[in-house]
Amino acid sequence: MGRVQLFEISLSHDRVVYSPGEPLAGTVRVRLGAPLPFRAIRVTCTGSCGVSNKANDAAWVAEEDYFNSSLSLADKGSLPAGEHSFPFQFLLPATAPTSFEGPFGKIVHQVRAAIHTPRFSKDHKCSLVFYILSPLNLNSIPDIEQPNVASATKKFSYKLVKTGSVVLTASTDLRGYVVGQALQLHADIENQSGKDTSPVVASLLQKVSYKAKRWIHDVRTIAEVEGAGVKAWRRAQWHEQILVPALPQSALPGCSLIHIDYYLQVSLKAPEATVTLPVFIGNIAVNHAPLSPRPGPGLPPWAPPLVVPSAPPQEEAEAAAGGPHFLDPVSLSTKSHSQQQPLLATLGSVPGAPEPCPQDGSPASYPLRPPLCISTGATVPYFAEGSGGPVPTTSTLILPPEYSSWGYPYGESRARAWQGGDARSPMQTLLSPRRGPTVL
Repeated sequence: MGRVQLFEISLSHDRVVYSPGEPLAGTVRVRLGAPLPFRAIRVTCTGSCGVSNKANDAAWVAEEDYFNSSLSLADKGSLPAGEHSFPFQFLLPATAPTSFEGPFGKIVHQVRAAIHTPRFSKDHKCSLVFYILSPLNLNSIPDIEQPNVASATKKFSYKLVKTGSVVLTASTDLRGYVVGQALQLHADIENQSGKDTSPVVASLLQKVSYKAKRWIHDVRTIAEVEGAGVKAWRRAQWHEQILVPALPQSALPGCSLIHIDYYLQVSLKAPEATVTLPVFIGNIAVNHAPLSPRPGPGLPPWAPPLVVPSAPPQEEAEAAAGGPHFLDPVSLSTKSHSQQQPLLATLGSVPGAPEPCPQDGSPASYPLRPPLCISTGATVPYFAEGSGGPVPTTSTLILPPEYSSWGYPYGESRARAWQGGDARSPMQTLLSPRRGPTVL
């Protein structure tokens, strides 16, 4: 064994997650097999961000520092053989951003210690990474409690000479959610043509933007739900929900090099129609659900009032002859869900989730919702800004432990998602990439 048998940093109470403005205390421990002369023993607490043009490349092309504080633990002298402890304490700045690590950059906070030895001798160094979580209060975002609504109309041709259109409207109950909360989705699809539509797909997307020499956008599908198509001359409604998995918060306040956005995208492939709803992921839930008049029978309170256009003039005869009236909507079934169904008892404790129906069929009970689970990362079309197309990547998005250790009820569904011989960690498996970066 060498002269330095142990040189390590430990934090008080074995903590790894801190909040901005908190004190960070710990100890530097040294065990020596023989006396060690030194010039100084110092400990440094740093926070910084680095961004690269290439995935998993530590050669940063852009960097920024958030704090850098140093303490001298001992001046010039000699440490005798045996164990030595040097306590330290730093005050974390109130503006420190949340820790984050992705394929093109990361925000890292760490404590480093060094024993500076006399000239021509090797210095001894060690470091310890800790994580900062700066809670995002969703109530601080303007209009966060309001319904989220978007609509698109697509005109198209079919059977060579016929024309029609489809009106796709999507809405969610809120604009912001916390981990473990159920995002309630409502879609209304009006098929004003004699041709059936393709299945409707809803996807929760994460877009991480890295400011290198130019912006790099890494887009991934977090969860995906597929519903049935809409028959000709029919109006259909689709109710679904997505359980928000463990995800980094939106925006990353305090960091100018990395930005995180989330979207709910609802789309049809044929005819091609897409609506995109921006959503926020935070740490403090919205105080109350939105209050708005119920727009019509069978629709949730947040759904927009329906405006029903007439069929195209050349199709009015066909609509009158064979199609039901648009105001008689049908309910679409769900064909597949990338999330698996957790236990009902587990679901009942999720914020925003409905209570299970009692066995006696009480009318006051809530209906059971569609299955929920962890994402498998299936891909749907995503139309990013700019002309650059997406480039596949095999990088995984690594999350700090605070995002996967919260006490939200994943239980059995999480265990199922990690079965099947996947050797990756739970944090890596959670956001398995299916869509690569877009460089603009």
